[in-house]
Amino acid sequence: MSFLIDNWLPAVMALVSGSLLLWPVISRGAAGAQGVTPAEAVRLINREKAVVVDVCEAAEYAAGHVPGARHIPLGQLDGARGLPTNKALPVVVVCASGARAARAAAQLRKAGHEKAVPLAGGLRAWREANLPVEGGAAG
Repeated sequence: MSFLIDNWLPAVMALVSGSLLLWPVISRGAAGAQGVTPAEAVRLINREKAVVVDVCEAAEYAAGHVPGARHIPLGQLDGARGLPTNKALPVVVVCASGARAARAAAQLRKAGHEKAVPLAGGLRAWREANLPVEGGAAG
């Protein structure tokens, strides 16, 4: 015990540095709440066959959406037929800004879609990353 008292500063520094090293691992576990970047979403789509679900309202969806996205408005998400039956597939949830997508992803995870994640920043971030958009104005 006297060792810790005599060397309290290095002990605190070790504790703080260890915490900082573990933080990315802990926060990665909460990725469902934070969402994935457009680049991570593209990787999920291309490599893991992720399904993109757009939870915007009809007018927003018509104005532009991620190519190949399935349109299921947030209010109709419970028991929707457009969801993948294979609940092990990743699901990238998109809305205009990312707020509704985060709620929808949490709802999907509760329904058994363990790999449901929102697109951080929504369609706005997708467009800012210069990724393709279907429907509406592409700019």
